[in-house]
Amino acid sequence: MNGQRPADTLDADRRYVRVRREREDGFIEFDFAIGDPDVFVELVLRRDALADFCAANKVELLPAGTAGGETDDWTWRLADARDTRFR
Repeated sequence: MNGQRPADTLDADRRYVRVRREREDGFIEFDFAIGDPDVFVELVLRRDALADFCAANKVELLPAGTAGGETDDWTWRLADARDTRFR
């Protein structure tokens, strides 16, 4: 190999954050991904802690919206279950 990564190789140096919701209690719900913005974990932090988290991880901010840009029966988040099932 010539020292370059193939296009389909996961780049673990790239980090992503997509803000989902700013809550009234001062917490921010967001998605955090490493290498692939479509594979993420859902996290919650206060605004100042999120700013520190983003700086420490050198994240790329993604626009709000659905991961992958599509919605269907398979596109849902844990927060969706909380909002519809546990009220």
